[in-house]
Amino acid sequence: MLNHIVIMGRLTRDPELRRTGTGIAVASFSVAVDRDFGNRESGEKETDFIDCVAWRQTGEFVSKYFTKGSMIVVSGRLQIRSWNDKDGNKRRTAEVVADNVYFGESKRSNEGGNAYGGNTYGGNSYGAAPAAPAYGGYSAPAAAPASDFAMLDDNDAQLPF
Repeated sequence: MLNHIVIMGRLTRDPELRRTGTGIAVASFSVAVDRDFGNRESGEKETDFIDCVAWRQTGEFVSKYFTKGSMIVVSGRLQIRSWNDKDGNKRRTAEVVADNVYFGESKRSNEGGNAYGGNTYGGNSYGAAPAAPAYGGYSAPAAAPASDFAMLDDNDAQLPF
């Protein structure tokens, strides 16, 4: 069986970080995800509001680095929970349990730059988030010293292949 979901959208509110009775961190947040297609009558795109939950270090990461309006990518599993409301009626709700969370845009693009990708923090990682882009990111290679390169003429005979 396979239960894997990936969503990308913007946070509808700041993540809410709580702790269980044993001190385990759990962050709750909601992501607004635009559909790829528009309404048949109006042509306007519709938006789904998806509840998410992140546990332990992933939850702490979300609450520390994401705020309302932040672009976020969530990878995890879909979970259906049953509960009773205040009137005793049985209710069900669906939520995404986040295994990995990614920045959907870099800080530079948030500030008006033009960069892609972001950092990731997964449920199996510990410590600070890695500095390398992780989701669809591109990093230009660092400039090498000029002595490492030799100029070639337009003559293809100099090419080693």
